[in-house]
Amino acid sequence: MQDSVSSKPKLLVVEDDYENQKFLQIFLKRKFDLEICDSAETFYEKLDQSKFDIILMDISLRGKKDGLQLTRELRATEEYKNLPIVGLSAHAFQKDKDNAYSAGVDVFLTKPVQNDVLMDTLVKTLEEKSGIKA
Repeated sequence: MQDSVSSKPKLLVVEDDYENQKFLQIFLKRKFDLEICDSAETFYEKLDQSKFDIILMDISLRGKKDGLQLTRELRATEEYKNLPIVGLSAHAFQKDKDNAYSAGVDVFLTKPVQNDVLMDTLVKTLEEKSGIKA
């Protein structure tokens, strides 16, 4: 029996790698109602169409804006300044981590990340920042 309205928290995955998108979709749909976008353009379309409870942001997006810029833009708005954002990047240097935190991510993870660590981080960040249980 499928409910027409999901009781799962709504997660926006911002990821430009198709293989990563497919994996994340399969893995994360157990606890989240999720949508995926792959660029700044589709990111803003998704935000206009839906309200999200949390965002998984790839820091190294290809295109005009990367995940750091998108995070900074969200944090500068009243509507999204407190939205939980988990940053994800293949870049593991301290400066990458520092840049992500200064842009406004709540948590920074490096790829490859273990499945249980990713899920636990999303669930914990969502609960701590907004009181929503996944």
